[in-house]
Amino acid sequence: MFNYIMRRLLMIPLLLFGVTVLIFLMLQFLGPTQRSALYVRDIPRNERVLQGVIRKYGLDKPFYVQYWRWLVGVTDEKTGKHEGGILFGQFGYSRTASEPVIDIIKRRFPATFELALWSVLPVILGGVILGVVAAVNHNKFIDQVARVFSILGWSFPTFVFGLLMLMIFYAELRWFPPGRISNWADAVVRSPQFHNYTTMITFDALLNGRLDIFWDAFKHLILPITTLSYLNWALLLRVTRSSMLEVLRQDYITTARAKGLSERRVIFRHALPNALMPVVTIGGMMVVGLLNGVVITETVFNYPGMGKAAADAALNLDVVTVLGLTLFSGTLLIFANLVVDIMYAYIDPRVRLE
Repeated sequence: MFNYIMRRLLMIPLLLFGVTVLIFLMLQFLGPTQRSALYVRDIPRNERVLQGVIRKYGLDKPFYVQYWRWLVGVTDEKTGKHEGGILFGQFGYSRTASEPVIDIIKRRFPATFELALWSVLPVILGGVILGVVAAVNHNKFIDQVARVFSILGWSFPTFVFGLLMLMIFYAELRWFPPGRISNWADAVVRSPQFHNYTTMITFDALLNGRLDIFWDAFKHLILPITTLSYLNWALLLRVTRSSMLEVLRQDYITTARAKGLSERRVIFRHALPNALMPVVTIGGMMVVGLLNGVVITETVFNYPGMGKAAADAALNLDVVTVLGLTLFSGTLLIFANLVVDIMYAYIDPRVRLE
């Protein structure tokens, strides 16, 4: 197991190198003037000053020189001050938010992470449980209901389902509002008396003993969680059901039943672990999608996370911000793949020997 994990860890620098090169290649479609936003807050209008910025940061140099400076930063020849590159968190400056991209990530990622934490259990467990129940009751009434349920979920566009939830539960019933928190609760959260330990409102509210703040923040999460859960259940249900049906037809399952093992033990001890391989892959990618910010869901519910930030930047043609957020998302994806590979090895020991 140790050797398997080490092999996967040794691949991470190569993957990170590939991601950074790909992102930087995309930046080359911009001219030197637009690329200067990687280093300065405002693109100079004075041509002389602009040319000075281009020379200082090597934006007129060959590709490999620009890439290296983007990676590690540059040192001012006059002052000797070093300005760090992406390895030091310098992702460029956002015209949309009027702040460095790294500050957008610091401010928006906790909100996305909070939504992901509350969504991951309903999304993963709900889809797996429904898929197992459908497979065990193959061609029975409950299986037919599950199939209709998954087809409807798979057919619904995210924005349509999200808008439908808003129309019913906010416009009509006034139960669950969009956004992240109400104005009165936001005032309390920003006050000196409220301690922001994690910058995730629901968890900080519990740590501060403010159940009213917790319930207000959680009400705002219910509709996004419901939308993400239902639409992801549809896919996980289909994958889990198909994988379970294939495993249940195997000879060793017939043998286990012939030995007199209970059906519960056959399902959960022998069938389910062997059916989880494709589920782990799909589930891992779903979790990564949640952590990277679900663009449509966050936009529909006006939730101030990573996805909403990326959508706003794209609408304003803020390429530097979009690519900075893409680089952050790509890094998350690489480490998530590492976790999925380790889970593979834990579920199926044969993987460790490959």
